[in-house]
Amino acid sequence: MEPEADNADFQDFDQPDSMPQSDESEGDADETALPTTTFAADADIKVRYADMKLIRPLMDAVLHAGYEYTTPVQAAVIPKAMRGIDVIGQAQTGTGKTAAFLIPLLNRWRPHKLHGPIGIVMCPTRELALQVANEAIKLAPSKQFRTVAVYGGTGMQKQLDGMKRGCDLVVGTPGRMLDHLRRGTMSLEHVKYVVLDEADRMLDIGFRPDIERILRNCPDQRQTLLMSATVPDDIKKLVNRYMKTPEHLNLSPNVLTVEKIKQTFITVDEDKKFDLLVRVLEREKPRQCLIFVERKRSADRLEIRLKKVHPGARAIHGDLAQTMRERIMAAYRTGKITTLIATDVASRGIDVSGISHVINYDLPMDIENYVHRIGRTGRIGKDGIAIAFVTPEQGGHLTDIEMTINHLIAEDRIDGFDAHIPRRIVRTVAAPGEVEAPEPQKDRKPVFGKSVKKYSSRL
Repeated sequence: MEPEADNADFQDFDQPDSMPQSDESEGDADETALPTTTFAADADIKVRYADMKLIRPLMDAVLHAGYEYTTPVQAAVIPKAMRGIDVIGQAQTGTGKTAAFLIPLLNRWRPHKLHGPIGIVMCPTRELALQVANEAIKLAPSKQFRTVAVYGGTGMQKQLDGMKRGCDLVVGTPGRMLDHLRRGTMSLEHVKYVVLDEADRMLDIGFRPDIERILRNCPDQRQTLLMSATVPDDIKKLVNRYMKTPEHLNLSPNVLTVEKIKQTFITVDEDKKFDLLVRVLEREKPRQCLIFVERKRSADRLEIRLKKVHPGARAIHGDLAQTMRERIMAAYRTGKITTLIATDVASRGIDVSGISHVINYDLPMDIENYVHRIGRTGRIGKDGIAIAFVTPEQGGHLTDIEMTINHLIAEDRIDGFDAHIPRRIVRTVAAPGEVEAPEPQKDRKPVFGKSVKKYSSRL
């Protein structure tokens, strides 16, 4: 059953009380004064979708997608957003944020004659944009609801055709959205619903100017949702400038960690990492494994070596053509690829429920990236395993991670394999009557002006 057409296009969006009024002192507001509702980390907030008063076609799509109960972030965000309130949804990755911001828009959609879009979702990466677009297509209440995904690294024609036919929702990266605005192939004139997904990640990779340009081109009378794992000062500035009396719903635990994920580390010498990886994969036999490295070249090299022993291993990073990245991700989601090697940026948007293991082949320098990485397993309450390879020099950094997440990561070993051989100091004993010569001091030359780190006692 299709939603009935409304004579006044999007009357639900244009109700006077559905949009908060502009705050005249918006520019001078205290950036830290956000009305916040904080939920306990162990709060079991769960609601049946059947009790959420969704329109019948949307309810049918939700049930067809297999969603019977909400996740906590969905239970908190959806009712607020359905009232037309600007919402900041703070929650960790893998908690169901995508449905939380899509369902309010889909529930208020009616067939219309506008060329569109009436909703836009900004994402930090191509993979996440494609994932969100696919979710919108899956949950669409009608075949008339049209979604177009726009992102770089692929041809424009398909996107141009989608825009020309008219669409209800555009999901994409800020850079490609601006490209369409400059070309005149997309108009924001009728936009009523704006979402910034993974806002902290978008700011981290430098999208702030693009985001602001897009928001300035959107109508003032709109609803804005911001979804983020963290709410640092940069996010608060965006909120203060572009959102109207938002409600901050904080579902992130005070401690950055994922409780159901078993975390361990293995001390390893740099030249033994690959051999250790092979042994770990043999021992663990992961259902699906995600291996993180720091650099694109490292991903390529590791793929070449690993395919010799694990033919199904593939690497994904920003230098691959977008069509290739999409093929790899499609194969990974269906389980045809069981071992994926990825960089941090390429991993944004990897939302695969079957990932049983995350291996930090290279330990990330950014502690928050460690949390985002291990959050790729244990999706929406499932158990998962995260194993970190830590070189002797990184002991101090491992301690910093443990202090941040307030969790002592257990040490692990592979039976019969010495991943790390401790360095031994050989001392000569002076003969009777002789004076023992002092140990020769090796010059510890600085590298690029930085002093060389000593081996940490942490390991």
